[in-house]
Amino acid sequence: MMMMMMGSSSTAQGQGASFHRSDRVRKALMREVADIIATGLKDPRLDGVVISVTDVEVTLDLSVAKVYLSILADALKQQEVMKALVESQPKIRKAVGRRIRLRHTPEVLLKLDTSLERGVRMNQLLDKLFDQPAPDESL
Repeated sequence: MMMMMMGSSSTAQGQGASFHRSDRVRKALMREVADIIATGLKDPRLDGVVISVTDVEVTLDLSVAKVYLSILADALKQQEVMKALVESQPKIRKAVGRRIRLRHTPEVLLKLDTSLERGVRMNQLLDKLFDQPAPDESL
């Protein structure tokens, strides 16, 4: 949901410009971090694992970018892959700085996004619930 604030035209325009800029930076970060992870990191712990950038949250001053990752693997492998990625955060930030023209490259914080797994589990539970026979209502 997007709320617009009424005020002087310069304030409203300034807020809109920063929103658009941070949104453009967010989208660029999603694209570039995904590419850096896929092609720029040479770590055997990442081999054969599907890693997706699901979202990026950027602070208003663009100093910090939280990058949410989905890793298609079991929990143990996810932890191993996250450890490798967290160790690579400085390399990822440096590569982002070379690819995206910003005055200051944001600090890149990698976070595991388990929302997809939770959603699948919730669907399985709902399917199980609705597949059970209805209780006898004559009692």
